[in-house]
Amino acid sequence: MRIWTLAWPIILSNITVPLLGLVDTAVVGHLPDSRYLAAVTLGATLFSFLYWGFGFLRMGTTGLVAQAIGREADSDVRNLLGQSLIMAGVIGTLLIVLGSPLISLGLWLLDGSEAATPLAREYAEIRLWSAPAVLANYAILGWFLGQQNARVTLMILVLTNSVNIVLDLWFVVGLGMTSGGVALASVIADYSALAFGGYLVLRQLGHLEGCFQRQRLLVLSAYSALFNVNANLFVRTLGLLFAMAFFTAQGARQGDTVLAANAVLLQFIMLTSYALDGFAHAAESLIGRAYGRRDWREFAATVRAAAAFSFWTAAAAAVVFALGGNYLIALLTGLTDVRATAASYLPWMVIMPLIAVWSYLLDGVFIGTTAVREMRNSIFIGLAVYLPAWWLLQGLGNHGLWLAFTLFTLTRSTVLIAYYYHYRQAHWRPHR
Repeated sequence: MRIWTLAWPIILSNITVPLLGLVDTAVVGHLPDSRYLAAVTLGATLFSFLYWGFGFLRMGTTGLVAQAIGREADSDVRNLLGQSLIMAGVIGTLLIVLGSPLISLGLWLLDGSEAATPLAREYAEIRLWSAPAVLANYAILGWFLGQQNARVTLMILVLTNSVNIVLDLWFVVGLGMTSGGVALASVIADYSALAFGGYLVLRQLGHLEGCFQRQRLLVLSAYSALFNVNANLFVRTLGLLFAMAFFTAQGARQGDTVLAANAVLLQFIMLTSYALDGFAHAAESLIGRAYGRRDWREFAATVRAAAAFSFWTAAAAAVVFALGGNYLIALLTGLTDVRATAASYLPWMVIMPLIAVWSYLLDGVFIGTTAVREMRNSIFIGLAVYLPAWWLLQGLGNHGLWLAFTLFTLTRSTVLIAYYYHYRQAHWRPHR
């Protein structure tokens, strides 16, 4: 049950993310001109991709801290926090300094309308100031999760999104601001979360032995473990972002209706990921601790428990999509042609959770053991299947695109399963 104890706060915190998006859309969507909604959509999409690319600050910190907890090395736990926060500060500052060309490139790639793009630039230029806070929050969340304190994750994300929602309503409805007000609300919410997270960090540091070591924080060579883990996670994330962007782009080539239908169906995948991520994040922490202790019995028990929770969650999602998929589509769109198009591709949603579940679960295992090169490799082996498959299956239209994407997911899961069994036999077991 330790898996569930850690997973449920993460699942709840994940649910707050789409809630914030709904409020942003509802607030700006009631302004008299649709270009404001288009601007917020463009700007939010740009920052989702940008910040997701630096998610390694959360994942890498979790795995290394969990292992340090397993070794009972409080000094390492403390100094890993310092290193991660310094990295977050440096990267966040560089993003601000390089912000103008990054925003120009991003908006060019997103190719918004002439009316919305200037407003999206205004949104992005304001939102960019939150970069150090967002990345520092990633490090703090990863640090607490590595210590099996998932409730802090829930507290911080609920605070962030609650402040954001209240300020959205105040700035836009109360003060008459537009897309710039939505961006400002996000910036203030991110720094509010950082202040609260900093307070929680100071409380937790009081329970840890040791002290921050200048040699660990200010000498570049001391960051080698963190750099190695984070570099592989960064490359892996870029590969995953490419896979998703390619899918969206190829759907767009088939027309607005197919693009919209695919966007609706991708929400099904996101809904499933909220639950599966909870179990994967819990596995990261528990497996990292067992790995640090070299307690292979606890390691195996954690993998089995996480696998059971993950599989039954994926199976439940498949059943829901099979029986109630058309109803869910109707909730997400009122456009008749989009509903009909999405319904014709619904069988892929029934298959997908049962295939993707293993990649979610094993990502958690490999983050906990910091075997992140294997995660990176699984993405690029998957792409080596995905892109040729798409090329060969273009004659099948959007079904061919979904089949290629499903093969990408299947390949990822298969590669990670093969890696897991190899390491389980060769390394992750008692030595005789």
